[in-house]
Amino acid sequence: MFGRAAAANSLSDVYAMGGRPVTAMNIVCFPTRKLGLETLRRILEGGLETLREAGVALVGGHSVEDDEPKYGLSVTGLVHPDKIMTNSGLRPGDKLILTKAIGIGIIAAAAKGDLASAESIEAMITSMCTLNKKASEVAVSVGAKACTDVTGFGLAGHIVEMARASKCRVRILTGAVPVLQGALEAASMGLIPAGAHANRKHFSAWITVDPGVALERADLMFDPQTSGGLLIGIPEAQAEELIRRLASEGVAPVAEIGNVSGPDPDGHVEIV
Repeated sequence: MFGRAAAANSLSDVYAMGGRPVTAMNIVCFPTRKLGLETLRRILEGGLETLREAGVALVGGHSVEDDEPKYGLSVTGLVHPDKIMTNSGLRPGDKLILTKAIGIGIIAAAAKGDLASAESIEAMITSMCTLNKKASEVAVSVGAKACTDVTGFGLAGHIVEMARASKCRVRILTGAVPVLQGALEAASMGLIPAGAHANRKHFSAWITVDPGVALERADLMFDPQTSGGLLIGIPEAQAEELIRRLASEGVAPVAEIGNVSGPDPDGHVEIV
């Protein structure tokens, strides 16, 4: 599962730009004396399974003896120059569509304390191992020009990056954001990873959280994700078609979570 999720996460950067990943190289740091070669083999097998699912060729790699296991991939892809999606492509009036639920970091924190249910852990693993391939292909086919993948900065952090790069003001509806099973309950217990607190502190200058937003909902907005979904900006006239096409391709959950409310040179984000 670790290998599969790491590979899906690595491929996602290409998908987020509307590209098609073609080749990948393994990058491994691993304590072979402590964890053994069998564990390493299983991790690499998981990564290879995901690459095969994506139609990507593994062309080599690099390994280093290390005290802590680390695994990822360097990915090369292709994209048509007229079909590139960027995080600076938002325009006033755009709707924001999210293609995966959030809460991975919070569920992982709960799991470390043996406080996560088997169902919530399974939901987290399934989400992390799901490729953003279909979501990317549909977004490109509908003509989307604005996109990013939601990873370590959390949903709010990546929205700030899009808003600042696009010089737009963005409004997010927390009640519309899909949440993984068990994540709200874990957040209400205070099981918030350190990365979420760091994200909130770093991006606070650009974010206003409405006082009416429940604390656990606000915390989820900053929760760091591993292999999260795509956040797609699309003109309002095309939003319904995008959601319909994503659903027809089996991408789920899909949700309209906010909109670009107007121009803003500083790129502020309102969370309500």
